[in-house]
Amino acid sequence: MIIPAIDLLEGRVVRLHQGDYSASRDYGDEALLRLQSYEKAGAKLLHIVDLTGAKDPARRQIPLLKKCLAGLHVPVQTGGGVRTEADVRALLDAGASRVVVGSTAVRDPEAVKGWMKTYGPEAIVLALDVRIDEAGRRQIAVSGWQENSGVLIEDLIREYLPAGLKHVLCTDISKDGTLSGTNSGLYRTLSEAFPQVAFQASGGIGSLDDVREAARSGAAGVIVGRALLEGKFSVEEAIQCWKAARGESIPCRPFP
Repeated sequence: MIIPAIDLLEGRVVRLHQGDYSASRDYGDEALLRLQSYEKAGAKLLHIVDLTGAKDPARRQIPLLKKCLAGLHVPVQTGGGVRTEADVRALLDAGASRVVVGSTAVRDPEAVKGWMKTYGPEAIVLALDVRIDEAGRRQIAVSGWQENSGVLIEDLIREYLPAGLKHVLCTDISKDGTLSGTNSGLYRTLSEAFPQVAFQASGGIGSLDDVREAARSGAAGVIVGRALLEGKFSVEEAIQCWKAARGESIPCRPFP
């Protein structure tokens, strides 16, 4: 499925370039209206990143998140700086359907597996951001991509499978925010290795051709952020293209 995404920083919709807070683009302060437009266009799941909370969990934008989630009728997954069970509970209480957990999933897997047991595997999405080295090893980065954990994504997924892992949002860091195309090979490899996990492709979607590639990779969904914000294509076009690539609809038109 197509998963429209917005990032929130100090109440404003922004996009970072490869996680760099100093290289952000501002798209205004009408987060709810933008999300509602995505819902109206046919999106069945939305994604919100609280960048303020990611930087400082004590400043999590709970009032804004509550306002946004109360104004929507489709499920929303959200995260950013989720480090404790209290963070998980706060986001679920705010109305989130799923909580996205990043660095903590790598640093403290026992705690996160405990959250999956408490709230159910459907309520937790592991956000695993990878750097691929020259040898092709997919190592997970943490701390806003500032540190290399040394943990391979395949190894971490295997650790979580007995806990009932259902959802993994996987970002190729080299692609994020670039509109340069998705790493379809990464998602194809992971989907074939772990068919019981629903992978969300993230990073680099800049055209309908990229949507088509993600759909054919075996990923269960694709996160689309900057391309929608900049009008590269519409949610309706992306949904049509996704369905076409899956053989569910008429062929999508190429984007110029």
